[in-house]
Amino acid sequence: MAAMKRLIVVGDRVLIKPGEGEDRTKVGLYLPATAIDNQAVQTGKVVAVGPGTPIGAPADLNDEPWKIDSGEARYVPIQAEVGDFAIFFRKAAVEITFEEEKYLVVPQAAILGLVRQEGEDVDGEDEG
Repeated sequence: MAAMKRLIVVGDRVLIKPGEGEDRTKVGLYLPATAIDNQAVQTGKVVAVGPGTPIGAPADLNDEPWKIDSGEARYVPIQAEVGDFAIFFRKAAVEITFEEEKYLVVPQAAILGLVRQEGEDVDGEDEG
């Protein structure tokens, strides 16, 4: 039995499955790959998110460094959620291949906007 591999995203990064991109204009003309690569933004579906930006406890800042108790890590959470449609700066993305699939690793700061399914709250709970 083969062991399953899992890709874990770290820090404030988001793993995105890139969209196919629009290779046609609105009037139906095909665009070459070089024209598509020159666009400033790209889109894709969020498939995994990291825990967020690590932060220290405010009380720890007053103590001397050798007295700080290293408890559980705390993070500023990421706004993106799995399943969101992300619009992000193309130049900030790093392309990787995992299990023969192409993905983009994008820092949260490079995400311009997210499109989420209707009826879902920011916390992932249904409204109503």
